[in-house]
Amino acid sequence: MARTQPGPGDRPWHATATLETLRSLLEAGARIRHEVSRRAQLSDVELATLERLSHGPIGPAELARHLDVTSAAATGIVDRLSRRGHLERVPHEDDRRRTQLHITDSATAEVSRHLRPMFEGLARLDGEFSDEERAVVERYLRGALAAVEAAIAEPGDCPSD
Repeated sequence: MARTQPGPGDRPWHATATLETLRSLLEAGARIRHEVSRRAQLSDVELATLERLSHGPIGPAELARHLDVTSAAATGIVDRLSRRGHLERVPHEDDRRRTQLHITDSATAEVSRHLRPMFEGLARLDGEFSDEERAVVERYLRGALAAVEAAIAEPGDCPSD
């Protein structure tokens, strides 16, 4: 007897509710950086710089590599953010000839102001799950992250639907 309904293996990759929701989340994630940049009156690359600096200080050359821009372009980004009071150039602790870039409290507060509603909503949602449910969600999200990172690191020949 033939099946009348497709099984999970018969569906295109985007057909399950879980994958459709993940796809929507990835799209929203791509849009939020642009929206926060606009609201904070920053360019997308300036916001990306502040995001990176929120994880700790780095040098200008490392920033250029992280942003995939030239050293001259990174200098321009740093100059603009410095003029706005969003970052400081600080001598390196171990090598005073080098400079490290530090995000300022005012920059952290500015970006947080735009993202706080999202973070509060995510924290509320997370609090609704049991430890067991949270473990399943975490396993799924780690797997999804690995898949996305694999596509970034080694783009393959993916069929387009």
